[in-house]
Amino acid sequence: MRIIAGKYKGHRIQAVPNKLTRPTTDKVKESLFHMIGPFFDGGVCLDLFAGSGSLAIEALSRGMEKAILVDKQPKAITTIKSNVSLLRLEEQVEVYRNDAVRALKAIKKRELKFDIIFLDPPYYKTSYEKLLETIHEYDLLVKDGLIVCEHDTAYDLDVTLSHYHILKQEKLGNTTGITIFQKG
Repeated sequence: MRIIAGKYKGHRIQAVPNKLTRPTTDKVKESLFHMIGPFFDGGVCLDLFAGSGSLAIEALSRGMEKAILVDKQPKAITTIKSNVSLLRLEEQVEVYRNDAVRALKAIKKRELKFDIIFLDPPYYKTSYEKLLETIHEYDLLVKDGLIVCEHDTAYDLDVTLSHYHILKQEKLGNTTGITIFQKG
């Protein structure tokens, strides 16, 4: 895996060495960032099922100021910390080993808000709808903030919620779908 664009373009990062974590391919990552805007002028992102940290690190490389990365797998946390250290991003990154819902509760208590939230959970093991409702209930997005959901193409993520609208929705290959919600 590598960083595709920005400050850390071309740097390689480690993948999580287990079968529990499905890495986002470079092709999908490139398409995803073209969909949400290739570069950022500051901002804060949350990578809730961070795996290797690839999405948040790519966002930092493209101009995000700060990122919070959460995963519940010990090997993922070790990999994230290694990737963060490799690129010397410790000042910009917070890493937590936690369940997604408990992490959202902790973030709510800190009264944090995000410009982008990445949701790439294990396919079919997490309710996107519940996560979207919790993010709304806890008011975790800035106005016009984005939630980027990576999901199986067979999963219909055509959620109708009054507080979000689907900004973009694409199928990338046979297995990966991307749905981007924007806070209304």
